[in-house]
Amino acid sequence: MSSADYKIVPHGRHITRRRVLQWGAVGLFSAAVPDLGFARGRKFCLPERSLSFCNTHTGEELEVVYWSRGKYRKQALADIDHILRDHRTGEVKAINTRLLDLAHDLGERLGNQGPFHIISGYRSAKTNALLRAAGHGVAGKSLHLQGKALDVRMPGTDLPVVHRAAVDLKGGGVGYYPGPDFVHIDVGRVRYW
Repeated sequence: MSSADYKIVPHGRHITRRRVLQWGAVGLFSAAVPDLGFARGRKFCLPERSLSFCNTHTGEELEVVYWSRGKYRKQALADIDHILRDHRTGEVKAINTRLLDLAHDLGERLGNQGPFHIISGYRSAKTNALLRAAGHGVAGKSLHLQGKALDVRMPGTDLPVVHRAAVDLKGGGVGYYPGPDFVHIDVGRVRYW
């Protein structure tokens, strides 16, 4: 009997050496390349991401799971776009999902599950020009125009603490405005003022 024909016989089942080597190869391959079935299963086990907002100008509130099972939820994003609209014109724009993730991370870092009080979300070109003309110090090419910036405060958390946590995240620009009592966060290049 050659070594290739050697058989292991456990409990009455015949297993050839070749079969054992094949199982070993399958095991190595499985370890090297994640099984798509397992990857899909993991996606469903990922924690959800939620956000809570209070628009300080309209009084509207929203608490929503915006990401679950590995993807953004379309209706939740539409609800967020609506509450973060330009309150002066009513114009709605899609809010950048990286910004939503940054806000989520900020809330997690602060351990504050309360709503973000929104001072400014999306800002239309008309509103931006109006605020610039009135001397409010808004940038001509503000990231608010692209749905990539928020001006927020978090009741229950001191403004300097919110500012420090936002800076530590290094997710984009962070502005500190103690007079009007808000912190600006955006997903542009990392910078601080």
